[in-house]
Amino acid sequence: MTNPVDPGDFDAATIIATLNQHGVHYVVIGALAAQLQGAPIPRTRDIDITPATSYENLQRLSAALHELSARIRTADIPEGLPFDHDGTSLSHARIWNLTTPFGDFDISFVPSGTEGYEDLARHALVIESYGQLVPVADLDDVIRSKEAAGRPKDILHLPILLQTSQRLHPERGKQDVERETGPDIGF
Repeated sequence: MTNPVDPGDFDAATIIATLNQHGVHYVVIGALAAQLQGAPIPRTRDIDITPATSYENLQRLSAALHELSARIRTADIPEGLPFDHDGTSLSHARIWNLTTPFGDFDISFVPSGTEGYEDLARHALVIESYGQLVPVADLDDVIRSKEAAGRPKDILHLPILLQTSQRLHPERGKQDVERETGPDIGF
């Protein structure tokens, strides 16, 4: 069981437990997904998920967000802005940047470089962490998304993610060596 995030700053356990208790179908993506697979990157302070987009699932997600007291995250108002939501309204945005009393929580319906939930769920792993079963995007899918996003912090972590993937999947190593890892950043 792994718990890579300092629970004093971020309570991933409560967020994951709440999603699971409501029966939300989702995949953890981003830095937390990489960390749960052993990637030695700096600890994250948020959780990013990609949920299934069926109306029923988005209704369950909305109920979980209500229980988590989720609010829209904004730089000017640390506690966030209140928002009313249901399954239909959640589906009207591609990304939700939220904050909760348990930490920041981002929802991305179609992360960069992917086709969304079905694409990510195809290779997702289920990892026991935080006392829960956590569906986590395969590290190669995390890499694919970070490459496509091209943000400086993602590019900075790509060499570490690629090395971790090669360590986890040595049989894929020769193919992965030829992957484009983004622009040269001096490593």
